[in-house]
Amino acid sequence: MTNSNHYLQDIAQERMAMRVCARLSDAADDLPYEISERLRAARVQALAKRKILAVRTASSLSSSGGSASLTLGGDYLNVWERLAAMLPLLALVLGLISINVIQDQNSSDEIAEIDAALLTDDLPPSAYADQGFAQFLKINSASGQ
Repeated sequence: MTNSNHYLQDIAQERMAMRVCARLSDAADDLPYEISERLRAARVQALAKRKILAVRTASSLSSSGGSASLTLGGDYLNVWERLAAMLPLLALVLGLISINVIQDQNSSDEIAEIDAALLTDDLPPSAYADQGFAQFLKINSASGQ
């Protein structure tokens, strides 16, 4: 919002300057030569120092759903601005890597816990692979023992 207000103020100032310049130019015909030359030199200096409004055109338009965005061309970011722009991407990548490491660690801990329970149990590990033992467990759990 503030950028558009500044832009409108700059346009209003430019229009006012053009009107004043036109009024001064109309009255300059009646002035002596030396005064008109000093005024002309002052006008040239003032025009050299004025703020020139740069018109920038959009280089691309992308829209999706109900929103659209303009990309302005010609803006070259310095090194610090580029690093600041890449900071959220870096945070996302580091977050995803840490999530992956934590999940791998949790699954390794679960597998180690299961292995430790199997090895310290009274039954040998081959009993769990036996089909008859699986049926024995189902029958015992159904009968409530």
